[in-house]
Amino acid sequence: MNAPLLKVETLTVAYGGIQAVKRVSLEVHSGELVCLIGANGAGKTTVLKALTNLLPAADGQVSLSGHSTSGLGPWQLVKQGLVMVPEGRGTFTRMTILENLKMGAFLRTDSEAEVQGDMDRVFAVFPRLKERARQLAGTMSGGEQQMLAMGRALMARPRLLLLDEPSMGLSPLMVDKIFEVIQDIHARGTTVLLVEQNASRALGLADRGYVMDSGEIGMSGGAKALLEDPKVRAAYLGE
Repeated sequence: MNAPLLKVETLTVAYGGIQAVKRVSLEVHSGELVCLIGANGAGKTTVLKALTNLLPAADGQVSLSGHSTSGLGPWQLVKQGLVMVPEGRGTFTRMTILENLKMGAFLRTDSEAEVQGDMDRVFAVFPRLKERARQLAGTMSGGEQQMLAMGRALMARPRLLLLDEPSMGLSPLMVDKIFEVIQDIHARGTTVLLVEQNASRALGLADRGYVMDSGEIGMSGGAKALLEDPKVRAAYLGE
C-alpha cells in the first residue's frame, strides 16, 4: 500500500494538565473513507482540532503526504488540502449561501472559471443550495446549514475532508440525506475522515474504522469487521 495521505503517530493533547487524547495513532490513505467513532466525550473532536492545529499537541507527530504539519497555521493546512467541517457547522449566518460558498474558495489562486466550475459541482451535489443561493445562511434549517458547511469545504478543493459529527441534531430524514451526500462526495474522489457518534451509519459507509474510548484508540480494523464485533455492538449499537 502507498504511504498514507494522513499519518498520526502517538498524538497527545492536554487541557490544563489533563490528557484528553492519549497517544492516538491512525492513518488515512488516499481514496479511503475512514471513520472515528466513540461515545460523547471520548476525544474525537479534540483529535480533529489537533490535526488542523486549532489545538496544540502536547506530543506526537502528524504528517500530510509525508510532510510534518507542525508549526503550520490552520489556513496553511487548508491550502495544503486539509479541510474540516466543524461540529456545529460554523456557517457565516449573516452572509448568503453564495457568499458562504465563495468564502470556501478564498485561499485559492486559480481562475474564476475553475472556481465557478467547482461551484457548479457543489450545486450538483446540493441542489437545495442552488435554489436558495441568495438566502441568508442564518435563516436555513440545521440540515441545510450542514449541507452548506460541507459545500463550502468542497470549494476549498480538499485532498482530505474532515467531518465532525455531521448528523448531530438533525432529523432522521435529514440524517439519511447527509449520509447519502457523504457517500456521494467520497464516490466522486474525495478522501474522508468522518468523526461520528452514529456508529452503525458511519461504519456502514466506511472502509476502515477506529474506536475511541476515554481519549485512546481501543480498537481498529475494517469497517465490516468492527460492525460485527460483539464489543462494538454492545457499546455503540445498543446490543
